[in-house]
Formats: sequence, structure tokens, C-alpha cells
Amino acid sequence: MAGAGISTPSGIPDFRSPGSGLYSNLAQYDIPYPEAIFELNYFFLNPKPFFTLAKELYPGNYRPNYAHYFLRLLHDKGLLLRLYTQNIDGLERVAGIPPDRLVEAHGTFATATCTVCRRTFPGEDFRGDVMADKVPHCRVCTGIVKPDIVFFGEELPHRFFLHMTDFPMADLLFVIGTSLEVEPFASLAGAVRSSIPRVLINRDLVGPFAWQQRYNDVAQLGDVVSGVEKLVELLDWSEEMQTLIQKEKEKVGRGSKPRVPQPLHSLC
Repeated sequence: MAGAGISTPSGIPDFRSPGSGLYSNLAQYDIPYPEAIFELNYFFLNPKPFFTLAKELYPGNYRPNYAHYFLRLLHDKGLLLRLYTQNIDGLERVAGIPPDRLVEAHGTFATATCTVCRRTFPGEDFRGDVMADKVPHCRVCTGIVKPDIVFFGEELPHRFFLHMTDFPMADLLFVIGTSLEVEPFASLAGAVRSSIPRVLINRDLVGPFAWQQRYNDVAQLGDVVSGVEKLVELLDWSEEMQTLIQKEKEKVGRGSKPRVPQPLHSLC
């Protein structure tokens, strides 16, 4: 399970943080509150703020970091049953994790749907419009085309319900960089069998790690990338990680450089 904490080291901006360039860009639209960007009623009233955010987050603007490549290495080793992510930035795909191993619980820019005729399109079909600050329209019915990001009140992707079979099968659960506050995603942390170890890599204790701990829970608190680095060292995978990152970095499009990892923290 992964959340925003694995993406902020890649430079993904928080549109809710005053002082950020994205926050300033959105301020011109007089949004009543930040979350309105992801409400359908507001979107149909004024889609521009969402597409301003979409322009910033569209795949290709940012690069995966060490945490993403750790998840990719798990896949390469045949150890990744599934990655459930709250993130909509697509960096898991950019890192090389196949779509069939991903559950993008809050949606993706990889596909888009017309809000009128419900035709579906590859997300890349509308990159030009989004980058040109235009609201994309369906070429069949001219309705507004919305990337398949889950807005408040919308149903989660069908793939989310793979958790009903995935979590009972798991023999280890990583929870990385998430506050475990948004349901139903948050409840997944309790869906593995009680005998299964759960490893939290996060700034703080969250969810059941804070209020319903199990005897076999492990928590590595502090900077997320540093926590992943520490785990990789303990697994003696550091050389493999560096080889993978070196091999992949030329494939990644333009984007900000990953943040320099902070000093390592000891295991709790």
C-alpha cells in the first residue's frame, strides 16, 4: 500500500500548500476550498482548476524515486502480488511496474472518459490540450473528457475489489508513505491475516499501527526514502537497486530530479 509520501520526494507539489507554485496558479480561480477540485458539481461548473492540476501531474513531468524503484525491484524478484496506490501521478507505471500488478485506487491519467457519451480514450490523446491549458472535449459528442481520476462520490475502479482475494493471500504487507485516513483504502491495512507481518515505512504511526497494533508489526519512522534505503541495505539489495535505477533513468522523460535522501533512521 502506497500513498503520497512516496511521491513528494519526486517533487510532486501539494496543491493545498500555500506558497507552492501550483497553489498560486490555482488561486486565480477562487476555489471555495481545495477539495472542490475533485468534486463533480464544481468540475462541471468550472473544469479549469482541475485541468490546471492535471497539467502539473500529467505523466512525464516527474521521475520516480528510490521508493518507487524498490517496489519495481519487488516485482522483478517475483515478490509483488499487487501494489495498491492512492497516488494519481502514475510514477509507479513510469518505474516499470506493469498495470496488471497495480491497483490505482484513486484513478489514473492513463485513461479518460467523456462525461456525456461515456466513450473511453487513452489519456495521451488529450495531453496536447491539457498542456495548452485547454479543456479537452470528446471528438464524437464534444462533451468534456475527464481523466479517470476518482472524484468525491464516484465509485472506485473495479480493480480495487481485487483486495478481496489479494489481501487474504498476502504473506507480507508493506504500508509506505500514507496517512491511512481515506476510506475505504485505509481499511485495507487490516485486511491481511493476523499472522501476517505488516511493515510501516512512514513519518508517523498511522491507522492500526497507532491504535490496533499487532505483535508482528514493524515500523520504520522518519523520511520515507531513507526508510526504504535502510530496508534495502538490510536485505543486501543495494547493488541491485543501483543497477536498476541506472538502467531506468534514461527511459524516464523530462522531470524534476528526485530529492536527495535524508540520513537513515534506525528501525523501531
